[in-house]
Amino acid sequence: MSVNELYTTYTRVWIPDEDHIWKAAEITRDYKQGESVLYLKLEDGPLLEYPVGPKSNPLPFLRNPDILVGENDLTALSYLHEPAVLHNLRVRFLESNHIYTYCGIVLVAINPYEDLQIYGEEVINAYSGQNMGDMDPHIFAVAEEAYKQMARDERNQSIIVSGESGAGKTVSAKYAMRFFATVGGSSNDSNVEEKVLASSPIMEAIGNAKTTRNDNSSRFGKYIEIGFSQNYHIIGANMRTYLLEKSRVVFQAEEERNYHIFYQLCASASLSELQDLNLTSAQDFTYTSMGENIFIEGVSDADDLTKTRQAFKLLGIKDATQNAIFRVLASILHLGNIEIYSERDGESCHVSSSDVHLKHFCRLLGLEPPQMEHWLCHRKLVTTSETYIKNMSSKQASNARNALAKHIYARMFDWIVAHINVALHTTSKQHSFIGVLDIYGFETFEVNSFEQFCINYANEKLQQQFNSHVFKLEQEEYMKEQIPWTLIDFYDNQPCIDLIEARLGVLDLLDEECKVPKGTDQNWAQKLYKRHGSSAHFQKPRMSNTSFIINHFADDVAYECDGFLEKNRDTVYDEQINILKASQVELVADLFSDKDGGSSLKTSKVNVRAAKSAPKASNKENRKTVGLQFRSSLHLLMETLNATTPHYVRCIKPNDFKEAFSFDSRRAVQQLRACGVLETIRISAAGYPSRWTYSDFFSRYRVLMHKSDMLCADKKLVCKKLLETLIKDKDMFQFGKTKIFFRAGQVAYLEKLRADKFRAACIMIQKTVRGWLHRVRYQKIRKSAILLQRYGRGYLARRYAEYLRLTRAAMVCQKNYRMVRERRAYLTVRNATVVIQAFTRGMFTRKIYNQLMLHYKATIIQRNVRGWLQRTKYRRMRHAAIVLQCAVRRARAQRLYKKLKKEAGSGERLKKLDAGMENKIVQLQRKIDDKGKEYRAQNEQLLQTNTNLGSELSRLQKQLQQINSSQGDTTQLSALQAELERLRAELAEAQEQKSKIVEDHRVEKLDLTERLAELVEENSLLKSEKEELNLKIRQQSSRAAEDVGSALLRAEMDAERRRYQNLLKEYSRMEQRYENLKEEVSLTKFQPGHRRNLSNQSSQGSDSNYTSISTSEVGDSEDAIQLVDDMGVDKAAMDISVFIKLQKRVRELEHERKQLQANVDKMEELARQQGSVVKSSSVEQQAADLAYNNLKRQELESENKKLKNDLNELHHSVADRESSDELQSSYNLLLSQFRAANEELDARKEEVLILRTQIVNAVEQQEKKQQLEGDNLAEDSSLPADKDEALRAYQGLRESKNAPSNLLTSSFSDCVSCSQPKWRSLNEDGELLLAYQGLKEVARLLEAQLQSQNRQHGDELEALHTQIELLKDDIEKKQEKLNYTTSLSPEALLEYSVQLEITRLTDDNLDLKELVEKLEKNERKLKKQLRIYMKKVQELEVSRSSRAKADLGRQVTLQRKEKDFEGMLEYCKEDEALLIKMLITDMRPDDVSGTVPCLPAYVLFMCVRHADYINDDNKVEALLTASINAIKRVLKRNDDFDTTSFWLANTSRLLHCLKQYSGDEAFMVHNTAKQNEHCLKNFDLAEYRQVLSDLSIQIYQQLIRVAESVIQPMIVSAMLESESIPSLAGVKPMGYRNRSSSMDTDGDGPSSYTLQALIRQLGQFHTIMRDHGLDPEIAGQVVRQLFHCINAVTLNNLLLRKDVCSWSTGMQLRYNTSQMEEWLRANNLYQSQAAATLQPIIQAAQLLQVKKKTSQDADAICSLCTSLNSQQIVKILNLYTPLNEFEERVTVSFIRNIQSCLQERNDPPQLLLDTKQTFPVLLPYAPSALSLETLHIPNSLGLDFLIRV
Repeated sequence: MSVNELYTTYTRVWIPDEDHIWKAAEITRDYKQGESVLYLKLEDGPLLEYPVGPKSNPLPFLRNPDILVGENDLTALSYLHEPAVLHNLRVRFLESNHIYTYCGIVLVAINPYEDLQIYGEEVINAYSGQNMGDMDPHIFAVAEEAYKQMARDERNQSIIVSGESGAGKTVSAKYAMRFFATVGGSSNDSNVEEKVLASSPIMEAIGNAKTTRNDNSSRFGKYIEIGFSQNYHIIGANMRTYLLEKSRVVFQAEEERNYHIFYQLCASASLSELQDLNLTSAQDFTYTSMGENIFIEGVSDADDLTKTRQAFKLLGIKDATQNAIFRVLASILHLGNIEIYSERDGESCHVSSSDVHLKHFCRLLGLEPPQMEHWLCHRKLVTTSETYIKNMSSKQASNARNALAKHIYARMFDWIVAHINVALHTTSKQHSFIGVLDIYGFETFEVNSFEQFCINYANEKLQQQFNSHVFKLEQEEYMKEQIPWTLIDFYDNQPCIDLIEARLGVLDLLDEECKVPKGTDQNWAQKLYKRHGSSAHFQKPRMSNTSFIINHFADDVAYECDGFLEKNRDTVYDEQINILKASQVELVADLFSDKDGGSSLKTSKVNVRAAKSAPKASNKENRKTVGLQFRSSLHLLMETLNATTPHYVRCIKPNDFKEAFSFDSRRAVQQLRACGVLETIRISAAGYPSRWTYSDFFSRYRVLMHKSDMLCADKKLVCKKLLETLIKDKDMFQFGKTKIFFRAGQVAYLEKLRADKFRAACIMIQKTVRGWLHRVRYQKIRKSAILLQRYGRGYLARRYAEYLRLTRAAMVCQKNYRMVRERRAYLTVRNATVVIQAFTRGMFTRKIYNQLMLHYKATIIQRNVRGWLQRTKYRRMRHAAIVLQCAVRRARAQRLYKKLKKEAGSGERLKKLDAGMENKIVQLQRKIDDKGKEYRAQNEQLLQTNTNLGSELSRLQKQLQQINSSQGDTTQLSALQAELERLRAELAEAQEQKSKIVEDHRVEKLDLTERLAELVEENSLLKSEKEELNLKIRQQSSRAAEDVGSALLRAEMDAERRRYQNLLKEYSRMEQRYENLKEEVSLTKFQPGHRRNLSNQSSQGSDSNYTSISTSEVGDSEDAIQLVDDMGVDKAAMDISVFIKLQKRVRELEHERKQLQANVDKMEELARQQGSVVKSSSVEQQAADLAYNNLKRQELESENKKLKNDLNELHHSVADRESSDELQSSYNLLLSQFRAANEELDARKEEVLILRTQIVNAVEQQEKKQQLEGDNLAEDSSLPADKDEALRAYQGLRESKNAPSNLLTSSFSDCVSCSQPKWRSLNEDGELLLAYQGLKEVARLLEAQLQSQNRQHGDELEALHTQIELLKDDIEKKQEKLNYTTSLSPEALLEYSVQLEITRLTDDNLDLKELVEKLEKNERKLKKQLRIYMKKVQELEVSRSSRAKADLGRQVTLQRKEKDFEGMLEYCKEDEALLIKMLITDMRPDDVSGTVPCLPAYVLFMCVRHADYINDDNKVEALLTASINAIKRVLKRNDDFDTTSFWLANTSRLLHCLKQYSGDEAFMVHNTAKQNEHCLKNFDLAEYRQVLSDLSIQIYQQLIRVAESVIQPMIVSAMLESESIPSLAGVKPMGYRNRSSSMDTDGDGPSSYTLQALIRQLGQFHTIMRDHGLDPEIAGQVVRQLFHCINAVTLNNLLLRKDVCSWSTGMQLRYNTSQMEEWLRANNLYQSQAAATLQPIIQAAQLLQVKKKTSQDADAICSLCTSLNSQQIVKILNLYTPLNEFEERVTVSFIRNIQSCLQERNDPPQLLLDTKQTFPVLLPYAPSALSLETLHIPNSLGLDFLIRV
């Protein structure tokens, strides 16, 4: 691309700036090549004309697109240059708070000067096993990369941590070692990893100090080799140190401190074990007070000393040795305080013999004070001939004292390092190692001396190694992809290194000058000028003759020559050393002994092949100069590094003020240049820095392709065609085997083309949408115009129509006016008439109303008086009963007080419940008494009715006899006629009375209906108010109970369960460690004790485990016993007394009912007997009385049936009187009875009319017959005919009931028109009189029935009134209760409502108990019948088979009855091992797949039952112990999900069986009677139940580990990386880390899992658990734990990966979680609380999708993300990365707004979720419904030796 294409309008660039180093600007005018001015606009607003020249001022750097800003890897930037790198680091550090950034193979770490929660163990677990490019940059990612390459390539690794003082080198190295200690922990109990970590506080104490740049600056370099075994577990370590800053012991600059150990000792001087050191405050010692500030803010020196001593102890350094070390260190402080006094001549000095510090110094080191006093002020000169003692001046003596102090400290430092190496040394063979180099970075100060020279020399060597390694990796990448490449030119600093270390270099000349007796720094400087004056890397300052300048790779550094020789010599006088060698303290003598003896402390090094031979050292080891020693150790270090694979960590110090998250661009650029980061960028930019895989390139830039190209299957060919079309210069890109390589800037160009394509598409969309909007607008305008026209035309038409309507309306108005005038006159007259009638009717109605009111008021007065009398009587009785009850209850409460003292909280509730029960008992007793009274009243009515019927029957019989005995005469006919008239009058009167009764009934019915409606309405209002109050009370009580009791109890239970299971997990871990140490030793058998009952109890006692109940209290009632069995003793004890009383009362009522029924039957039988007696008493009247008696009997039977029906209906009405429709049902009953009476009366009237008609017809026929036969017909011959006619008349009564009304009318008219002679011509035999008497009796009977019906109706009406009054009283009571409840306090109201609720529940409970009793009785009866039928069927089958065999074989065979199986299995003691082997050891889940789930558990329990049955405790103990140990061995050998789930199901089932058949009442509630018979008799296996419970928990934890190990590799790929929604995810440019060497690029790459694969795996787990018969509750807990693991791993990866924090990932994640929830619902696992564990990741997905701009959005996010803590929310917002330029980034102000909103939360300071967290498992009791006697054992299991018992 040309310059004209790049520098166009709106292109952003970087221009130099003095304050900010680089400043952003935007081009405002297209630039043409050759122009001298570039027109720019700065970000802050002003315009700028930027001069451009071909040489002096080149074109500015181009800025990267916004989509690339904030990348994890700097090499992913399209434009690679200094301003881009600086800006990317600044954005990540300040806006996103990311302190780590990749730059190719280098990890750039910026010191935040703040503690961040990103180094916990959960973060280590998150990075462990991950590829380097998969996660956000982190020191743990570099450590994991080194660990993985060591394991894969079997090559030693090194991590080189460098940087300025205060940049965080020590902390980074410490975290890297912590990662190795966590991931590669030792495989035995040596705890090497803890020792490696323990070396850090020791080295920090003796090697770190406070400087102006850092509070914990390392003043030495160290290289720690962490050794690993062949299994890559830490087995040892070794430490090498470089260039300790000894001068700090005797001198510190202002605001600096000496080494930490001195201040720690002074701060802890008050300790008893340190009082011998005679230390005081650090301010009192010269060597610790030079910096004037002896404290560090936020650091406790005393606490640090405690940590240091603990670290010493962990490394095996005993307390005595520690005290000796502290003595040496304290002696250095006393040495610094020794006063040296100068003599008058100035050439000599002396030390006071009484100097306290001198005495302390000598005492602590075991020296002679006079000798040390002498040689501190004198020195010995040795020549070839003589030895002289020379005095030293005060200055020389002070220098010698300081040199001695430095020498002592250096020897102590080396001794501690050597002993640390001894503690970390291992005798095992080291397979490989990882080295961590913590070394000083490039340093330049205003005054640079010998230390800075050595440091910068070491950095030159490291930079050379770094450059060569980076170059080598670049070339390897090109060769691997098989692309052509040219040699990349990179900076080689070998000339600078040769200047320092070559022959006659700076170090050689320095050593040579040190050998000269009178060598000086000035002479050495002149030699340097003369020797290296012409070197390109050496300069002489113009204004100085004692300094020189070396051009290092990072900067030019000027060194002052003063002090070089002295520091290089490091001179200590031999006389002082000899005194120390003669010390009485063993440690001091060892420190200064010959080094040969101390060489034994050095550990063996790993043999590495040197890349270059080291320079030879001088012959005398103890005379080596510091420079020569440093050069030798540096060469050894470089040899080690060259033999390993290096990994680089560059620490950057963001500012010099130690401010948190403050970025100084100038200081950062200096360090980036010094640490080689920019050199890495330059090397990358020289080649092909941007690399894309073909699939990613196709996915990103397919918008630039044609549709035909996208259909091609070969994506590689499509990408080639596209690039050849877009980029004309072929050198700008190269095609590799798997990737496309781009030159710098090409990706930015492609992004520009892509953005232009999107911009054009947006313009097209906008154009189309705008056109559509304008068309819609035009159509709306056109439609509006048409509408206006239509409305205008309509308006004109409506005006004309209005005129026509007005004309017609005038006529209509006239017509209507005339009509209204006439109508008003008529209505006036009519209204007057209606008013008169209304007043008249009202007057009569009021009179009737007043009469009714008087009657009603009298009734009320009577009712109230009677009620008051009854209430007074009731209160006296209730008071007496209450007094008795209180006395009894008080006595019982006093007896139970001590027993229930611990349950005082619940005892109060039981008292309330008891009080409620007593009240309910009284109510029930009253109800029973009322029912008894009603039953007795009905019985009396029935007896009275039967008595009346009997008397009436006897009276009628007597009259009938009298009539038959009397002779008929003519006077009787007239009497008969008179009687007939009287009967007519009575019938008319009865009809009038009936109509009056009907009218009264109708009026009263209306009145009752109105009153009933009012009462119902009032009752409904009261009920609604009551329900509202009850609802409020229940809500208050439920909230109080849930908030106070349930939450606390649940929290305590979960905490206690979690603590117990953690202890159990620790126990299993210790047991596993013990087994690993003793693999050849068999498992120790568990022999827990068990309690055995007494033998006499087992033989003589009852088999039942229930509490016995006295027969005196319960009687022989089977129902009460069954109630106790069902409810349990605890529950039944509360209600047994009430229940017994109620049952007795129910029996009495039932007995009374039977007696009543017997009386009714007797009365019916008596009536029938009386009828038969009357029938047989008069034989001569049989023919005449037959029809009448039959009719009378039928009527009596029908009346008896009616009475029975009425009695049954009354029973039902009494039973249903408590129902809500009580009044309506009673009224309906009365109405039906009244209608039946009316119908019966009408039927009797019809019968009378029919009888009259038949009599008249019979008379006429007789007359005709007499006329035909004549007078010769005898008188006797007519009597039978007349009797037959009468009989036919009576028999036709029933048949003629349905005769038509016209027949009745005609018959009656004929009867009336009969003349008197016809009546007189009737015969005189008495048939007509007999018929009349019968009709009269029927009329009387009908009248009696009508009167009885009227009386019954009156009684029922009175009963309705009574019920209404009762309802009123009930309503008043409810109103009183309501008023009472409103006046109560909330506590009393709650107590009162609870008492009422208890009373109601008690009533319901009693009803339910009665229903349950009835059902159980029926069930028992049916079961007994079923057993009988089954036995009969079996006997029938046996008999049939025996008959068949007898027929076939002709021989008699005896059938043996099959023995009932008792659900036990017997085995011999010798077969126990075989049983364990076949049932556990060799058992596979597939072997019992087709049988009953948990078959092994059932078989084991049946064997245990038999051992319990025969009372063999040894057999029980041996079987259970062997089973438990065998299960442990199987699980240890087979660590797969199928086996673990199988044995978890069987172990839990065996535990449930031990509980179910233990005999404990709590576990026998759901047992059947047969299962209760199978309970254990002799042994209590509670301790074994606890052991099995612990074993179940251990198996559960193992099952979780196995399942998590299976699904954990699938989680990230399935939840975050797989495209569940196709074409939704975007692709961003990736840097070098995307092609990390940790990836297996030779194979097919890492495995990719989809969401469906994860769901299938979960479904497989669930299917396995279900098939094995695992309890659904436990399976739900397993699924919940797995979902927690999925949530934790997914959320942790989301929080550590910037590339997945985008809107599209949020959409994918939300879809994935919804699929997981659907899976839960499909498998009925949604109630297992597994879905709740996904809430954090669901809210994270929603957070990625919601709008993130305004303050309302911030409030919505805070209310939405309740399951995420504030750190996680801010982290996700910082990581949010747009995948396209059209998406907006989250602004810093919005994140700050979120942080301010989240300040009120008290969230834990934890970023990541703990993936190792386990929820406490709960093993719920799940009894089995399987009957042991029906269990079938397959023959394939090989258990034939088991005998069924």
